[in-house]
Amino acid sequence: MTLKRRIAINIAVAFSILFGLAAFIIFYSFSSFRREEFRQRLEEKALTTAKLLVEVKEIDNQILKLIDRNTINKLYNEKTLVFDQNYKLLYSSIDDATISWDTEDLQELKRAKTFFRTEREKDVLGIYYDFEKTDYYILISAEDIYGNNKLEFLLFTLAVTFLAGTMLVWFSTYFFIERLLKPLDTFQKQITNISANKLDIQLEEGKHNDEINLLTKAFNIMLARIESAFQSQREFTSNASHEIRTPLARMTFKIQNLLQNPEHSPETVASLKSINDYVHQLSDLVNSLLLLSKINKEDAQKRFEKVRIDEVIFSANEKAKKFNPQFDLSFEIIDNPEIELSMEVWGVKSLLEIVFNNLFKNACLYSFQPAARVVIEQNASHQLTIIVSNEGNILNETDKEKLFQPFMRGQNANQTIGSGLGLRLSKRILDYHSASINYQNTQPNLNQFIIIFSN
Repeated sequence: MTLKRRIAINIAVAFSILFGLAAFIIFYSFSSFRREEFRQRLEEKALTTAKLLVEVKEIDNQILKLIDRNTINKLYNEKTLVFDQNYKLLYSSIDDATISWDTEDLQELKRAKTFFRTEREKDVLGIYYDFEKTDYYILISAEDIYGNNKLEFLLFTLAVTFLAGTMLVWFSTYFFIERLLKPLDTFQKQITNISANKLDIQLEEGKHNDEINLLTKAFNIMLARIESAFQSQREFTSNASHEIRTPLARMTFKIQNLLQNPEHSPETVASLKSINDYVHQLSDLVNSLLLLSKINKEDAQKRFEKVRIDEVIFSANEKAKKFNPQFDLSFEIIDNPEIELSMEVWGVKSLLEIVFNNLFKNACLYSFQPAARVVIEQNASHQLTIIVSNEGNILNETDKEKLFQPFMRGQNANQTIGSGLGLRLSKRILDYHSASINYQNTQPNLNQFIIIFSN
């Protein structure tokens, strides 16, 4: 989950919790207020009925019922009962409604003086009334239909407001976070395009002195330091390679002169040839290091042009024959009638020749016979696949994992002179061409290198 979504979700969840808590408090407060207000109305009605019945001598039950029938503030579904101290019913209003009661309720009323409860949809109030040392018990019930309707409307309003507010906050929060962190997206896109070949790039700094801009400045400083370190490393590699090439060339020249002297014994000639091989190995190592340094320095893609891959392979084959005149190349193109085969790729011809020259050279050194087979085909995605195979001892799993690392030499190369940089150099060149190279062995004693050029 991205940082933007995480921030938006956290803010929205926090708002939802706070808004839900506020809505609950509002609903609970209004519900308590409605209940208490209706209780007061019931109490006023009960006391008024008791006073008229007990204290006013001129009013009897019939007159009281008449007053109750014509009262302006009559409650919905109202029922009033008045009992004397012997729990005998003295008065009952004319309503058809009923009140569930028993003697224990009246006894509880004498002890607690009052009670208030809800039965189904009606509220019931009990009051103990004392007049001239005589006990009276009043039970009154009614339904607060208007208050309950208001409470239901409030609940509906709060629910709709909660849902609408939550959705609005979720979308608006994500929108504002998206705008707020847009510089971070720009920063991410810019650093994604940075590679070892583009360390001189400086990220664009904003006008605001916020955390993202401070991060951009710090990243630019870090890039400058890395570029300086890389440049120093490249210069050292290049200078050291140039300095070493000169004495190596002199050593090779002197050894060649010594080998031409017929007065040397066979043992001396063998030793000189062995030394010459080691000098050539060291020279190849220096040349490979120098080329790696050069590739790192150059923006290779600026030199790209259309190159026919078959011409590259044949040119590498000629160089391989100079290395070993017995080298034999088998070349095959798999033609698919449904796909128009294109042998052209975008790249630098001289660099691609180095790739295949290294593969052919390995075939000369590590194969049972100095030979290689090249198969070219193109798939429906217009990817050009080149399979270079040779017969020889296959690599174990440990060597496979480290095959393209610098100075890597497998167990099958212990008796062969080499630098261990050929495949590393080939992979580096193919990376610059947005191509891939992989090793596989599908059959015993068959080594295959699969090169894929994207469309």
